[in-house]
Amino acid sequence: MAETLRRVLNRGSAAGTGENTAESGPPLLLLGAPGCGKTALLFAAALEAAGEGRGPVLFLTRRPLQSLPHGTARTLEPLRLQKIHFQYPPSTQELLRFLCSAHEATGPVPSLLLLDGLEEYLTGDPGCQEAAYLAALLLDTAAHFGHRAGPNRQCGLMVALQTQEEADGGDTLQRALVQRYFPAQCWLQAYEAGLGWRGFQVFLEPGESGPRAEWRVTFRPDGEMTVTPGPNQTREPSLHTSSGSRGQL
Repeated sequence: MAETLRRVLNRGSAAGTGENTAESGPPLLLLGAPGCGKTALLFAAALEAAGEGRGPVLFLTRRPLQSLPHGTARTLEPLRLQKIHFQYPPSTQELLRFLCSAHEATGPVPSLLLLDGLEEYLTGDPGCQEAAYLAALLLDTAAHFGHRAGPNRQCGLMVALQTQEEADGGDTLQRALVQRYFPAQCWLQAYEAGLGWRGFQVFLEPGESGPRAEWRVTFRPDGEMTVTPGPNQTREPSLHTSSGSRGQL
């Protein structure tokens, strides 16, 4: 999934390569503070995968998107949008029930499984065991879709998890446990982008699937997203950087 996100960010910058591979790669965890653009990047990845000519994209989130993020693809082509299937599990139990039932579902096999807002399904002090079970079930569901798709085919998995500036010990342990299930990770951090603008540095750590990379993503007041490439990232981002955002996507 790191390569899908890399293509999204490269195409949003002047350094875009335009290459388009169908390799899913290892599961990816997208981490950042509230309002740092995680949903926008997830949706951009959904559009990217929807244009690869494979199966549909399954996008899980607790509530409908209030608006479609701008600048997340070259065009919001209707055919791409039609291939993105949204589901809105309202609770942890409903999400678990949906993932379990996916093993019995028929019809087109998803090429990509996305979950936005994992932290919303880990509220109410669920404990590390429940967090591990949910992470494992997500991986198992993606693997099942890949098996159904046939030989040499995969279903990618990308999950967004909100981080807090001041997390307690339980949240930190829970996040560390979830991270163990995701070989590839992407961090978002805020930077000063000017009055009315929101800027975030994106640090991609793809695991063994490729080199580290860094971009700067800027959201204009109208929501338009622009991307600027940066030097390769060599240090792990701090977990204690405040987003300074207004909570938009």
